[in-house]
Order: sequence, then C-alpha cells, then structure tokens
Amino acid sequence: MKVALTYDDVLLVPQYSDIYSRQEVKLTNNLGELEFALPIIASPMDTVSESDMAYAMWKNWGVAIIHRYNTVEEQCAIVASLKPDVVVGAAIGVVGDYQERAKKLYDAGADFLCIDVAHGHHILMKKALTHLRSTLPPNYHIMAGNVATLEGFNDLADWGADSIRCNIGGGSICTTRVQTGHGVSGLQTILDCAKSDRDAKIIADGGIKTAGDIVKALAAGADFVMLGSLLAGTDEAPGEVFELDGMRFKTYRGMASPDAQVEWRNKISSHEGISSTVPHCGSVEEVLTALKCNVRSGFSYSGARNIQELRTKAEWVQQTGASQVESSPHILRRNNGNC
Repeated sequence: MKVALTYDDVLLVPQYSDIYSRQEVKLTNNLGELEFALPIIASPMDTVSESDMAYAMWKNWGVAIIHRYNTVEEQCAIVASLKPDVVVGAAIGVVGDYQERAKKLYDAGADFLCIDVAHGHHILMKKALTHLRSTLPPNYHIMAGNVATLEGFNDLADWGADSIRCNIGGGSICTTRVQTGHGVSGLQTILDCAKSDRDAKIIADGGIKTAGDIVKALAAGADFVMLGSLLAGTDEAPGEVFELDGMRFKTYRGMASPDAQVEWRNKISSHEGISSTVPHCGSVEEVLTALKCNVRSGFSYSGARNIQELRTKAEWVQQTGASQVESSPHILRRNNGNC
C-alpha cells in the first residue's frame, strides 16, 4: 500500500545559501497572461471571498475568487464593482445555471473562471470544460478542480483546464475524508500531480496551515496555494466580528456544511463540512505581509531565489512523530513549574 505524506510529515533540508537579503527572493508566478507577485489565492467561500477580500488581495499582489453561493446577479454585481481596477476570478459550478453564470461573469469582467466542485474528476466536469472551451475565447483562463490524483489532473488538463485545484478533503473545516473515506494527503497530492507532463498550473488547495506549508507546497510542485482559514479571520473576509470569553472571532464554514447548504439552497445534500470560528486577526495586508516574509525566508534556507529554483534544489526528509514534536515550540508541552 502506498504511503501518503502530508505537510507535517516532511521537512526541507537546509542548504548553502548565497542570498544576502530576503528581498532577493521573487515569488512571482502567472495564471496564463495574468501575473501575480504573490502566489496566493483566496478561496471561493462565502466566509472568505467577496469584494473587500478581492480588492485587498489584488492590492497585495495576490488574487481572490468570488464565491458562487449567491444569485448570478449578486455575483456579477460584485465582479462589476471591482472592474477595471482589480484582477479577480469568479467561481461557477457544473450544473444548474452554470452556463448562464459563466457568460454573465465573463461579460461583467471576470478575469478568469474557476469551476468549483468537490470532486472534479467527474463526467460533469468534462462536460462543463468542453462547453466553456467552445464558448469562451481560446486564451481565457479556466481553473478547475478539485482532484487528488495524477490521472485526475491529466484528465482535467486534457479537457481544457488551464490550472487545477489539487487536494480533496484536506481543508480545516472539511469532513469529506471522514464522511466518505476518500482523499489523498495534501502534500502527496501535489507530489503526484507534479509528475504530469501537461502544462496546467497546480493550485495547492487545502491543508495549508503555516508559511512553512506554503514553502513545502511550492517546493513539491505547486504554482500557487489557495487559502481559506488563514484569511477568514481578517477584516476583509465577509461576516461580523464577535466576542466570546473576551476574545474576538469570525465565522468560518465549509461550503458543504449544513449551515452553508441551508442558507444557499434551502436543503442539505451532504455532510462534508462544518461551521466553526477563527480568531479575528486584523487586516489581510498584515497576514499576507507576515506570510510573504516567512515564505521568502523559507526559500533562502534552500538557497532559492524563485519558485523554479526551489523545486530544483529541494531536498526532503521524512519526520518521525518525535521529530514533529521537536519541530514545534515544544516548551509549551512542559508542565508549569518543572525545571
């Protein structure tokens, strides 16, 4: 049986570096003709990405994808309100109004579309990609997913996807692996999909908890990372800040959670997510600035000045359970008062 590794299972080996300053590290990557200085995408979730998030992500050199859990008119109005100043993506599904939604979002100025479904290696994805490729301009960027295997990645690329979201069930509020028994660990998915000879971009989506995880994902072959929980507590994420026991929080929920499904379509078709909270953590700019600083530091430990160099130079070791403990701030595990 194959062993599937996730981010906490491995470390990158420090190497000789001639990088004098983190500012020498460039994190630039592109989605087709769209170039971004920060390879971070805000997830298309209703507690993450609406107009404020999209503007803040673009201002800080990343990008957001406006979620689809609203009416066509509401989603198009958000996209239209951001143009022509902001590059922004928009999500669609594979059934129902997706064809109308895709056309209207394109007309409203969405710079790219994201076909957003839980299990992307599916006949409905094939039909949706085939349709969109026949109706949209040939150079228009289409993101699709999610997939967990090299076969799935290759099929979506062959069906017309320009970038592919890779990972199933790894999100912090996702219960797909528990409820269905299916999935592949997050880092293993990236390592497997990176073996593809197709030129579609790899989006590491789910399981990213720290800047170190971002470095590992990019080293393993990802072109971008997609973040949900790390951005959901910011000022710019939808939802109000509330206090609980003297601390400030915001709501964060999976789009397959019962709460989200009832609010979105007045019924529950699956139980593959939960609704929870995340600490309020200030502005998106503060979060992204900290992530960018630490990711650049991570590159410097491998002596890499860009994403391609990191992939080429990356050396890995697998951690034991004891090593994982040692890798964390383990003083917190000591009993108070013990010497």
